[in-house]
Amino acid sequence: MKIVIASDSFKGSLTSAEVADAVEAGIWVWQGVTDPLVAKGDVPPSRGWHDLTPPTIPQTQVTIVKMAVADGGEGTAEAVTEALGGNLVTATVSDPLGRPITAQYGIASIDGSQTAIIEMSAASGLPLLSPAERNPLKTSSFGTGELILDALDRGCTNFYIGIGGSATNDGGMGMMYALGAIFRNAQGNELPGRGCDLEAVESIDLSRLTPAIKLANFTVACDVNTPFCGPEGAAAVFAPQKGARPGDIPKLEQGMEHFAQKVMKYTGVNIRDLAGAGAAGGLGGALKAFLGAELKSGSEMVLEAIGFDKHLKDADLVITGEGRADNQTPKGKTAAAVLRHAKANGVPAILVAGKINHCPQLDDMGFEALLQAAPEGQDIATSLRKDVARENIIHAITKYFGI
Repeated sequence: MKIVIASDSFKGSLTSAEVADAVEAGIWVWQGVTDPLVAKGDVPPSRGWHDLTPPTIPQTQVTIVKMAVADGGEGTAEAVTEALGGNLVTATVSDPLGRPITAQYGIASIDGSQTAIIEMSAASGLPLLSPAERNPLKTSSFGTGELILDALDRGCTNFYIGIGGSATNDGGMGMMYALGAIFRNAQGNELPGRGCDLEAVESIDLSRLTPAIKLANFTVACDVNTPFCGPEGAAAVFAPQKGARPGDIPKLEQGMEHFAQKVMKYTGVNIRDLAGAGAAGGLGGALKAFLGAELKSGSEMVLEAIGFDKHLKDADLVITGEGRADNQTPKGKTAAAVLRHAKANGVPAILVAGKINHCPQLDDMGFEALLQAAPEGQDIATSLRKDVARENIIHAITKYFGI
């Protein structure tokens, strides 16, 4: 029996890899091994679930394949880099307000090509700013461009970029400015690429782009299908979450409309209504128009990058998971993508989640089982503790297998 474990992180509690470890531990309990680490002599028994009485003889021969996965947001770089056997590296770049910070990204080899796995939030993310500092008129994605430059200097020609969690609404100007693009206003002065600069752009000069960028390929994980402009666009929907005041929204929207027109003029790419172009405050659109990037669902990008389908060919069961399963699960979440691939390969899949809010959208997805890890009545603060969350998952898995 081959079981593939591919779970998203339990936000605020366990990483993707830690969830997979807990699911694996539950499987080994079912198989008669109280803890795979104990079996290897690595750690002494210490957790409450050891009072279970598992069978002394394994019920069946089990092969477990653990794959760290994510949806393009937090944890994507670590998950993909680990799955590909790569390494995490650091670079000194600019935060959304231009201050130096140390940011991390991954490098791995895919089909002989050096591949960078970058989360734009590592350099340009909202958590890097205090609530008082958050203002998308003043923030820039310049640091994300610096991460790309660092990866180019290390020989990377292939890029996977997750663009969730941004603090910016600069249309990707800051990133492109770091890569050598020149944006000028009506007076011929260069614009550094903040949200407030969008409506001032009169010309775009791409002649000074760093040469290595022309040989690079970009795949972008969009966590939303937001268009560049309009009532469902980046400024209208997400700028308030990034600190924009009500009076700032019309200015940002006007800037995005204006910038989209200039991008069309200088690149021939119409990003105004393109799904995903508004992700990360328009960074998706900039990557598409200026760098020829392919915009994909975040979870789909991750599954493709780690070669998920090849592990399903002879699998008997897939176990996926997320911290909270509800009516949002079918809408682009990692669990939905894993289920879709499992179905396409004729493999049953089960979902384990910290908390499950049953609803038709979730119940009708087609999972073989929906397993709630946290016991009813357990408070959220307790269930988020790493040791408790791990034990909850182990018990949910062993209960599913009949122990």
